[in-house]
Amino acid sequence: MSPIFPCLVSVLAKYENQINVFSEFLEDLPDTDEPVWVLGECYNVKTEKTGLLSDVHSRLWFTYRKKFSPIGGTGPSSDTGWGCMLRCGQMILAQALVCSQLGRAWRWRAEGGQPEEYHRILHCFLDRKDSCYSVHQMAQMGVGEGKAVGEWYGSNTVASVVDSDITTACPHSQSQSRSDWRPLLLVIPLRLGINHINPVYIQALKECFKIPQSCGVLGGKPNLAYYFIGFVGEELIYLDPHTTQSAVESEAGSGVDDQSYHCLRSPRRMKITNLDPSVALGFFCKSEDDFDSWCNLIQQEMQMKRNLRMFELVENHPPHWPPFVPPTKPEVQTTGAEFIESSDKLFESEEEFEILNV
Repeated sequence: MSPIFPCLVSVLAKYENQINVFSEFLEDLPDTDEPVWVLGECYNVKTEKTGLLSDVHSRLWFTYRKKFSPIGGTGPSSDTGWGCMLRCGQMILAQALVCSQLGRAWRWRAEGGQPEEYHRILHCFLDRKDSCYSVHQMAQMGVGEGKAVGEWYGSNTVASVVDSDITTACPHSQSQSRSDWRPLLLVIPLRLGINHINPVYIQALKECFKIPQSCGVLGGKPNLAYYFIGFVGEELIYLDPHTTQSAVESEAGSGVDDQSYHCLRSPRRMKITNLDPSVALGFFCKSEDDFDSWCNLIQQEMQMKRNLRMFELVENHPPHWPPFVPPTKPEVQTTGAEFIESSDKLFESEEEFEILNV
């Protein structure tokens, strides 16, 4: 046997997310004059294709993994077949963390040399029980919500956004400056139809990807979850978690072999009309000014100009609703727990990070 063959097999096993890269390019981005929107950024595919692909490739891509330590000690050692929504949830959270610590303009470089903050974020999602946002942690938290480990997850169904509740959850000191606001990841679960997405919501959904605070959309098809990051024409652009890769081993404090955490395939697309009506919208507001701007954009672009609203945006908590109780920070002893407890330990200039699922 040629000595080259085992080496080739090793390389393919290490970077198996790239095996189908050539066939994927057959389904390239369309040659169109229509703008391509990706998480608040607009591209011309004819003149800015390189920048567009760099943006898509820079998004952290979490997929099914195998050969990790059993969840709960005796549970599954792979999430293939049931963990796609958890992986999509990881992607939307990772995007918020990247925006918070590296900025929306940050781009990943395949040759390496990523900043320390990037590796610290990635460590939070490694497939082991002591990583803060690992599939192990998320699956165990699901048990507390009545979801057995290995059970498929879907989106919730209804939501509204209450301005006063968010300012309660992400307060700033009245005696100091607005910089005391905690960075906020706002997740809004919706149902936009019965069996299929109602066409009256399609334009409003597309507008979400134009908003600078956009962190993407969780959704997909029945029993298939995708992380949607943009659109072109009547097609949604998404990252697909349905690729099984081997778990990556890395010691705390060291760099991560990150090649398998970025999808270098041509962006996948799906007709909006094929979307399942259950979705969850994600928005990241680093400052209170960001949140105020988001509220204004929602009012102007999504509600005032459209016939049917996807959700309500109200200033005060309705008196007939149950009292709002801000979420409490869980007691965690995990790698990346600094993001929950106080990111001052991890990033000296940053505030605590608030996740609010309304």
